[in-house]
Amino acid sequence: MNPMRRFVLPLALMLNACVPVTPSDTTTRAAIAVSTFPPMKTFGAPRPNHPIKSNNDLALDFIELSFRLESGRDLPIFTRFEEPITVRVTGAPPATLGSDLNKLLHRLRTEAHIDISQISSSKQANVTIQAVSRNEIRRVLPHAACFVVPNISSIDEYRSARRTAKTNWANLQKREQLAIFLPNDASPQEVRDCLHEELAQAIGPLNDLYRLPDSVFNDDNVHTVLTGFDMMMLRAYYSPKLRSGMTRGQVAQALPGIFSRINPAGNGRAARFSTRTPKAWSQAVQAALGPGSSTSQRIISADKALKIAKAMGWTDHRRAFAHYANGRILLASAPKVAYQHFLAADHYYAATPGAKLHRAYVATQLAAHAVTQGEGERALNLIGPHIDRAARNENAILLSTLLLLRAEALDLTGRSAEARTVRLDSLGWARYGFGPDWAVRAKLREISSLSPLKNGRS
Repeated sequence: MNPMRRFVLPLALMLNACVPVTPSDTTTRAAIAVSTFPPMKTFGAPRPNHPIKSNNDLALDFIELSFRLESGRDLPIFTRFEEPITVRVTGAPPATLGSDLNKLLHRLRTEAHIDISQISSSKQANVTIQAVSRNEIRRVLPHAACFVVPNISSIDEYRSARRTAKTNWANLQKREQLAIFLPNDASPQEVRDCLHEELAQAIGPLNDLYRLPDSVFNDDNVHTVLTGFDMMMLRAYYSPKLRSGMTRGQVAQALPGIFSRINPAGNGRAARFSTRTPKAWSQAVQAALGPGSSTSQRIISADKALKIAKAMGWTDHRRAFAHYANGRILLASAPKVAYQHFLAADHYYAATPGAKLHRAYVATQLAAHAVTQGEGERALNLIGPHIDRAARNENAILLSTLLLLRAEALDLTGRSAEARTVRLDSLGWARYGFGPDWAVRAKLREISSLSPLKNGRS
């Protein structure tokens, strides 16, 4: 089984059922001419939130992340790198990869206390990051945006070794050589998101758990960079109390002491003991939001996910995610029903610790609805609390979307000069999040079309 970043649709904005946009599409009068696009913006120093969680819960999370693959197959022993980790970049990397990699390696050294460094591409490294085209990736794994495999150093080598014992994670005794394959023709944010998730799995846990609200080790793709929780898991992963070859029982015995030392605030906290996620729910979500399903199949699968969530008695982010999935799928055919699902999603996210970023995604949908109704002030109130949250989580797609919605809301309230400033500010983030100018123009047009001032409904 190869851990990979899945093509499950993330909680990105999809405000209306518009047709695919090509680079030749023109902008609306609300957009900004290509010649005035500002430079791409990038994020400064990371500001991760430190997890506030019981050490008993952290230990259970660690075990389930470390001793099982995403397929559900159990791993017999614990594996990691036992020497200082070296990383190299090969292929044709995009211009932004170097700085994003430097920032990530610095975080791994300072937050997770891992001895990891980049070396020359001409030298052999423990982790090879090869930047190739999306087509090359899809030729070997059709539904992957990026992926990581053991005992490989190039995509050519993987072609001949795939489905052999050499690339089987369950056969590892310790980690010595792995390869990560990233797209070099995706947006800067997609490349960075892949980098964070795949490098984390290359050196750490191989599983994803839907029940984790504040982690990239979750297939909902809400978090796009490693969180404070993820760094704590990786720090525990490289504790001197652990080593490759340990059994599940041996690791479990060591974890209370490890987390007591690195997370003393969690010693006296009551455990929440979140329920496990049934495979049927995960499969329903995949069918609802993943590739290859018809609209009718998506509707049936999303409804099934919600029914399972209700039957399980969930009131956490998984219940919210099921409502969100239903809202996304029903938005074009039943907008009033979709809106109720978005309200329900916001309700359950609000009640879930660690799900504030999730609420920011829902806010884009609720604010979009307010804009379509001409309710600028309501849209501004919905958007306001989440702009800094998107920036703190280094999500340029979400941040630029919130800012573009804010600009439309400001126009509705007669504050046109302020709207122009906010719209211009959004474009630098949009260039990092969405990539090429035509994609930025498409997002501008999509959000502008919501306003009754721009589409003839005023």
